[in-house]
Order: sequence, then C-alpha cells, then structure tokens
Amino acid sequence: MREPKLNTHPDLATAEEAPARVEMTLRAVLTGMLIGSVLSLCNIYAGLKIGWGFNMSITAALIGYGFWQGAHALVGTRKLGLLENNINQTTASAAASISSAGLVAPIPAWTIITGESLSWPVLAIWVLAVASVGVVVALGIRRQMLLVDKLPFPNGIAAAETLKEMYAKGREAIARVKMLLSAALFAASLKIFTHVMGITATAPTVSFAAKGKLLEAGHSGYTLKNLGFAFDPSVLLVGVGALIGMRACVSLLLGAILAWGVIGPQVLEVGYALPPPGDPNPDALWYGVLLEWLLWPGVAMMVTASLTSLAFSWRSIVNSVRPRRRGESAPPKDPGEVPSRIYLVVALGALVFATVTQTFLFEIALWTAVVGVILTFCLAVVAGRVSGETGITPVGAMGKITQLMFGGIAPGNATANLMAANVTGGAASQCGDLLHDLKTGHLVGATPKWQALGQACGIFAGAVVGAFAYTLIVPDPAAMLLTAEWPAPAVAAWKAVAEVFQQGFGAMPDGALQAMIWAGAVGIVLAVMERVVPKNTQRFVPSPASIGLAFVIPAFNCISIFMGGVLGLFAARVAKTWATRFVIVLAAGLIAGESLSGVGLAVHQVAADIARRAQATSEGAPPEAEEEAPEIEEGARLIPSELAPPKQTPAADQSVLNAHPARSQLSHEISVISGVRRRGGLPTATARRRARRWS
Repeated sequence: MREPKLNTHPDLATAEEAPARVEMTLRAVLTGMLIGSVLSLCNIYAGLKIGWGFNMSITAALIGYGFWQGAHALVGTRKLGLLENNINQTTASAAASISSAGLVAPIPAWTIITGESLSWPVLAIWVLAVASVGVVVALGIRRQMLLVDKLPFPNGIAAAETLKEMYAKGREAIARVKMLLSAALFAASLKIFTHVMGITATAPTVSFAAKGKLLEAGHSGYTLKNLGFAFDPSVLLVGVGALIGMRACVSLLLGAILAWGVIGPQVLEVGYALPPPGDPNPDALWYGVLLEWLLWPGVAMMVTASLTSLAFSWRSIVNSVRPRRRGESAPPKDPGEVPSRIYLVVALGALVFATVTQTFLFEIALWTAVVGVILTFCLAVVAGRVSGETGITPVGAMGKITQLMFGGIAPGNATANLMAANVTGGAASQCGDLLHDLKTGHLVGATPKWQALGQACGIFAGAVVGAFAYTLIVPDPAAMLLTAEWPAPAVAAWKAVAEVFQQGFGAMPDGALQAMIWAGAVGIVLAVMERVVPKNTQRFVPSPASIGLAFVIPAFNCISIFMGGVLGLFAARVAKTWATRFVIVLAAGLIAGESLSGVGLAVHQVAADIARRAQATSEGAPPEAEEEAPEIEEGARLIPSELAPPKQTPAADQSVLNAHPARSQLSHEISVISGVRRRGGLPTATARRRARRWS
C-alpha cells in the first residue's frame, strides 16, 4: 500500500501557507539548474583530485532555502515551499552528479590513449546521452524499488529528514546555511592565498640513503618529500575526511604508508621506476615516477574488491532481473507517475540517442553500441538496487564489468572499451543518485513526474556547464592529469584496464603483473572479510578500496584526509550535538569553497595562456617563441613516450592533404562538425577517413 503524502507538514497545513503547496515552478527548476551547475564544478574538481564525487542534495536544499529566505526578507518574494525545494534539490542533484557521466574517468582516459578530444558542444551532447540513460532507468524501476520492495535509499531518507527539519525549524536551517557559506568563504580565501603566495606541501627534512639501482643512477638519497609525505594546505581533503568516516581515513593512511613508504623505496631500489639521473632535489615530488608502477597493484585491489562486494549482493541482482512469480501482484500505480506511453517513447529515445552518439562520435560498430546500451540498462538496474540497499552505488564495478566484456567483444579497441563502459558506468551512477532523490520526493509527498522533469532539466544544465568547465580546467589531459597536482585516480584505473586489453600485459612495467596478482588477492580477502566478520568488528577491517586508492593518489592527500577524519571524530566526541548539526555542512562548505576557487584559478591560468599566445601572434612571433613549454619531469605523465600521440600530422597523410586542397578543407570541416579533434587542432584519423569516404 502506498505511503501517504505528508500534507500535514507544518509548511503545508494551513490556508495561510497555501502557496507552499505549489510544487513545480519555474523558479524551483531554474534555482536547481543554477545551483547544480555550480556544484557540478565541485564534483569535477574533486573527481580529478581524488576520484570521488559527492551527493549534493542536502547542500542544494540548504542553499536554495537560504537564498529565497533572504530574498523574502529583502524584497518580499514568496518563500520557497518544501515541495518546491524538493524540486530544486532534485534538479540540482542531477546537474551536480554529471561528473560521473565520464568527465573524471573514461573521457580523459580516452583522450590520453588516443590523443583525440571532443569540443565543448559535442562533449556536452555525449555526456547528456550518457546521463539520459540513467534517468530513464531510474524512472522505470522507481515503482518496484520504492513502492513494492521499499528499499531504504539512505541518502534519500537523510535528504527528506533534512527538508522536514528545515521547514519545522527555520532558525536551524539558517544557522546551517551560514555555516556552509562561512566554510566555503574560508576555503576559497585560503586556496587563493596559498596560490598567490606560492605555498605548497611542506615536509620535515628527513633523508634516507639510496641503495641498489637508485644509487647506481647517481642518487645519493631521497627524502620524505620525494616520496610525497608532506602536509598540504588543502582544506578540501580535510572536508572529505570529515565526511567519509574513520575507517576509510585510516585505510587511506595505511595504504599510503604501505605504497609510498614501504613498496615505493623498494621499487626505486630494484630499478622498476627511477627518477632522472643526478642528485635529487629534496623538495621534488617523485609522484609521477612511482605512479607508473604503483598504479597497477592499486587498480587491481580496487577492481577485485569492488567486484567481490558486488558479488555479495547477488540476491539484489537476482531480484532486479527475475520476472514476477505467478499470482504475484503488479507494483501499485502512483497517480503522479510519468504516463507509460510517454515513458516508453522517452526510454526508446534515450537508447537511440546513446547508440547513435557512440557510432557517430567514436565509430563504434552499430551492433556493439546496441549491445552496450542494452547491457547498460541491465547493469544500471543492478546498481540502483545495490545503492538502495547499501547507500553505495557501485559505479567502478559496473564500468569495469563493461570494460571486461568489451575486451572480449572488441579486443584491441581502446575506444570501444572506454566509451561503451562510459555509458554503463555513467548511467549506473545517475540511476543510483536519482533514485535517492525520488525516495526523498516519495517521503515528502512529491509528484514523481515533476521530479522526472526536474531531473531532465538538471542533466541538461549539468552537461552544458560541466563539459564547458572540463575543457577549461584540463585543456590537455595527457600533460596535466596523472600528476601530483591532478592525480585523477579514476582516470588512471580506466586507462590501465583499457591498455591491458589494447596492448596486453606487456604494456605494464617490470614486476607490475606479480604485484597486481598479490594486490588483487588481498582485495578479495578484505572484501570477503567486510561481509563475513561480525558487525561489531567490521569497522576494524581495512577498506580495500581505500587502500587501493592510496596507491594512486599522493601520500599528502591521504594525510590530509586522515586529519579531516580525526577532526570529525574529535568534534563528535567533544561536542556531539554541535557535530550533528554542523560537521556535514561545514565539510560540504570546505569542499565547495576550495573547488570553486580552484576552478576559477584554473580558468584564469588558461585565459592568461591564451592571452600570451595571442599577444605573441599579434607581434609576429610564433606562439612557442614567447614562452617555452616547461620541461616535464620524466615519469610525470603516465603515458610512455612511444605511445604518445603524434604532435604533427603524419607525413603520408600530410602529403595526401597537400595534394588535394579540397579534401584538406573537407577534412577540417568534418572535424569541426563531428567535434572530434586531435590535440593541436589537427584532424583526427576518424575525420580523415570520413573525408576520404565522402569526397
């Protein structure tokens, strides 16, 4: 039986508050689109830093509430009602989670491997296609999972309780908004200050004598700073630590000590990875050097742990695909649901949309794209159920399953491996996140079809703004990512799996395969222990996903996250009531403030570079003559020089283009139309093939 709508809520109960009964309004949708677009920048920034994104429902609800309360006090506008705010948070959540549609994992990995990239409008279309699949799957299984199975969806319950508390205790909500904004302002100010003053990670001067191959390479020793053990002035990661809990924080610290403090020096000693010859700079980071090797066991542990945890959810998987038994009643209908005919048309449109974009943008075979989208629908259902029961959406596991499958379907095709899995992983993430929002709406008495419309508007806004921000923040992923500044662990994981299927195990450094086997086994053992040990001892089992992540991000990031966890635990022990009220919003403010200021600084840097090149061109000098590109430390990028995409058009292709000016122009035009380009603005192989075929 359907749960009753909460129309007896204080905000909806009296005639004087009748306007609060309004649900779908233009201002609610526009507020959500604006807030979600801004918060999407936070998730993109955090995703490229540590590989994680955050559910922004509560943050969006607080910001929307605070804004319209302030507008009411200043100019007398109508307050934002509870149901309107639910539309706002639903729309904003959909927009903010757009980073999981590929912007922080498979898309940059594809660019690094192939040397190709998508222009902003085309990237927005691709991301929208991926997210739309997740939206239609979430709407299709809402009735079964919310009304029949009554799955908890803990994030949805938390958002619903927050909404109800906000409208029951207005002063409390305002206090949380003030804390959120104050934390964001502090984090943004600190980020700008450290950037302007050139303050970076600092470490005590502790050195160790070099041995083995490292000594033979001319290095007399190495320091803690070389290994990455330092204190970083980043409050974003402190906020992350306060949110994720002590188990994950301790696991990250243990993983950092194991990876960068124990295994890293041994890798240097045996010569599996070596910095450039010569005496080391005690302040230099050897992150890129060691990452080339440590990446492989870290990815193996994360993948095996994710798949093992998913296997323990086999009952959820079976229930998500089994047909109804004979005599089993159909799920109850909700009068506010999207009509069946409209839903079927939209679902078919999303399938076609995702298929056509794969085929046109990446030249993935039509049958392969269709198989991928159908598989996406199935795995997104699985991800939605697992997320509903545990609160954790297995995005990584879903993507890796697709990569493994397409490694057999299209062996050696890195593009198909990455971009087909992009659809699956992105749709699974969107499906899980949006089901939590639908749960919130169900608990506060919202209308599902209006939430669906809000979600559609949200992914549109997020795709447009998120794609634009991505192209500004990382204009050259191969040079900027997989570095100490932008570790991008999710990119590293997706890239590693794709390269194994493309080039075989020979693409890995010496000794990495054996390390992968051991790390994968440890990931399985720890994932099993998480599920079989008594509940009161589970918190003492290290998190294999967090340990694996510590192999991929710098050690100083793990230290900052651990410090955040300690501060959150201290606050909970010393001032439990205060911590319950403010720790989450304080941490969210730190993340949002540093993320937004970091995005602004990245955009400013790109604009300054463009201005310098334009000035050099106007003065008649080649852009390269104005300022030479900075030398990149050997090993700072995870792409071997022999695999790096060419900087110039190959001679054979150039001769063809020179001999046929019309064909050259057509190739350029098709490159612009398709939106696929090689770094440096040269036509891609895809565009050249189309030019030859169409000419």
